[in-house]
Amino acid sequence: MGLFRGGLLMPALLLYIVSFVYGYGEIVKRTGNTVSFQVSLTWEDWQPAGIPRKMILANSQFPAAPLELKQGDDVEFLVTNNMPFSTSVHFHGIEQQDTPWSDGVPGLSQMPIAPGDSFLYKWRATNYGSYFYHAHKRGQQEDGMYGAIHIRPDASIEKPFALIAGDNADLKAMENAESNTTPILLSDVRQLTSEQLWQAEIAGGRDAFCANALLVNGKGTVTCLGRQTIDESTTIPQRMVLGNQSLTDTGCLPPTNEVAQGNYPHNISAFPPSVFSECTPSYGMTERLYPDASQPYVSYDLVSAAVISTISFAIDEHPLYVYAIDGHYVEPTLVDTITLTNGARYSVLVKLDKPAGDYTIRVANNGVNQILNGSALMTYHNGAGVQQRPSEPSISIVGAPTSSQIRVLNESTIVPFPSQAVSEVQVAQTHVLRIHRHGESYLWTLGNSSFPLSLEEAAPLLFYPSTGEKDLTIRTNNGTWVDLIFDVDGDLQPPHPIHKHSNKFFVLGQGDGKWNYSSVTEAAQIVPESFNFETPQIRDTFVTPPAAAGPTWLALRYHVVNPGAFLLHCHIQVHLNGGMALALLDGVDEWPEVPEEYQIS
Repeated sequence: MGLFRGGLLMPALLLYIVSFVYGYGEIVKRTGNTVSFQVSLTWEDWQPAGIPRKMILANSQFPAAPLELKQGDDVEFLVTNNMPFSTSVHFHGIEQQDTPWSDGVPGLSQMPIAPGDSFLYKWRATNYGSYFYHAHKRGQQEDGMYGAIHIRPDASIEKPFALIAGDNADLKAMENAESNTTPILLSDVRQLTSEQLWQAEIAGGRDAFCANALLVNGKGTVTCLGRQTIDESTTIPQRMVLGNQSLTDTGCLPPTNEVAQGNYPHNISAFPPSVFSECTPSYGMTERLYPDASQPYVSYDLVSAAVISTISFAIDEHPLYVYAIDGHYVEPTLVDTITLTNGARYSVLVKLDKPAGDYTIRVANNGVNQILNGSALMTYHNGAGVQQRPSEPSISIVGAPTSSQIRVLNESTIVPFPSQAVSEVQVAQTHVLRIHRHGESYLWTLGNSSFPLSLEEAAPLLFYPSTGEKDLTIRTNNGTWVDLIFDVDGDLQPPHPIHKHSNKFFVLGQGDGKWNYSSVTEAAQIVPESFNFETPQIRDTFVTPPAAAGPTWLALRYHVVNPGAFLLHCHIQVHLNGGMALALLDGVDEWPEVPEEYQIS
């Protein structure tokens, strides 16, 4: 049940709401270090990318309003559910240190928020950087409930900008750009609602892995490329999967292709046509960004709120200085294009040193599953008018670089700022988690079993940790180090963006082939070139290597410092719905006492 019944607030918690517009607009009140937000969720008719369908609106808008915070702020986020179904909200990347009851996962940290009820999430912004919040009930994120979070760093935090330029004016300009960063939410949208798609998957027996349009800050258009363009743009990896087949008119792998779905029974007739084909053009709005041309730099927080697509991003003629990833500074890297997996965030600086004008922002699905692209505009001028000329693209409609001079972000070269070695820690547990299909094309394992959606209605594990099933949980002691090995096995598989709730993890290594080692220590002795213990990336979302020619593996390590029940899962929505998840019962020896206001009956 919700923290409040029927949407009524206890008198002591009545909020004095102050409205102001920031980006998409938000309702907020700041009192000292406490920032209070009030969000009403409704289920309404909307037309994302010109597609008429039902959507979740937050305070009557889509996407939801961005949250602007300072490191150290105490956040109160009141959700009132005015929809005809239950829901919850998760704050992606927020560690919820000492507040596991506010993580927003039904069946783990709370009961779903019933229609007419409210729930007050309380947490502290312990870390700086880019995050986002989204629905975490069934597939509701793809129904439109997501919004950006930016947390400004404390003055004590060292910034990496001196690695870009040492000039004081430049440094000040970069810091000013970061303080006024603009979120860019990258997402995909489908004609059917998440529940309609899930029921189609059950009836059809396979993943629904294509979208109808890509969105930039909720805006986009359905473009039908035409048969000639689709055939000419089909990539070599796509041709290897297709064999003698062709992509559909939506640029999607055809539902009859068995290579991508394994040898399982399918009922293709159970899928509505729009899931894989029957492209219908529509004309939505185009997002336009207006950086201040009087400033030498602008900062953007790129956030992948996509549920299916792996999105390549570029701005014509404007390189990107990547200075933070997943809310943690990195040594800045200059690139022309970035590929964002689902749930990842990249903070970038863009130098505004080109002639005044319109510059196209290009987004394109980078996966084998589909050819899908979209665009937005970045416009800046100094009062002298806007130059009208075509700008030179860095990426094609399939997200590929347009020339050998285009610099693509190489994740393996990323170095955190500052870095932290994990070579000397003593590991208490190693868990090898097999990623494989589970008896059906649309069902998945993460370990020994598949995590069913029905557990969202179960008594939350935070309150009843002893009820967690052995094959669906990992139990740890507080203060220990844990290694997680993702063993991607079996049929052709895409990269899986693994997201861990609560604190971040270290990316130790990855490789091709079956994981045949007893521990990371043993593996590092045999294939030392596959590991990095001195400057490992610090992430909360990271992708497994694609399993195209055989099995692959990914090794992560984390420190148990926040007792509670937290989810570990793939952030591709159809894979999470299909059970690619596991519950981490962290710190069972120091299990938290839930405050009275969050107790359930």
